[in-house]
Amino acid sequence: MLKKIALAALLAAGSTVAMADNDVGCGVGTQVWAGKKGVAPKILAATTNGIFTNQLLGITFGTLGCRQGGTVTAQVVTFTNENAEALARDMAVGQGESLNVLAELMQIKAQDKARFFAVSKANFAEIYSSKNQNTLQVLDSLQSVMAKDTVLKAYV
Repeated sequence: MLKKIALAALLAAGSTVAMADNDVGCGVGTQVWAGKKGVAPKILAATTNGIFTNQLLGITFGTLGCRQGGTVTAQVVTFTNENAEALARDMAVGQGESLNVLAELMQIKAQDKARFFAVSKANFAEIYSSKNQNTLQVLDSLQSVMAKDTVLKAYV
């Protein structure tokens, strides 16, 4: 039970980073202030998202704009957290069951999996650098690496 509470806290704390769009993240505020330009609507949207604290539910159930173009879902975070050692080992060698499951969860197409595996292996030191102390930081680094790749950027 304590593990589940810790995971929920981790997801809640990192939900803005994990699933944020390029502006203010997903949630009710993003939906209410969608299409508005300028600093004020962005501040209001971010504040509304923070007040209602609904991003965790949005991420979990794919509502409130939380799945638009993002590959880091609660399922990806949970899998990565629970399979951290196996996944790190698989990324280091560029193949393996855990890496394949992660690719599936991130909805990487079959024709792009080999590239995902190769890019993960080539950038292992960056993805699992000493500054990455938790699952969200590892996934953020993975997405940064993917964003630099001409094919894999479509999955970020």
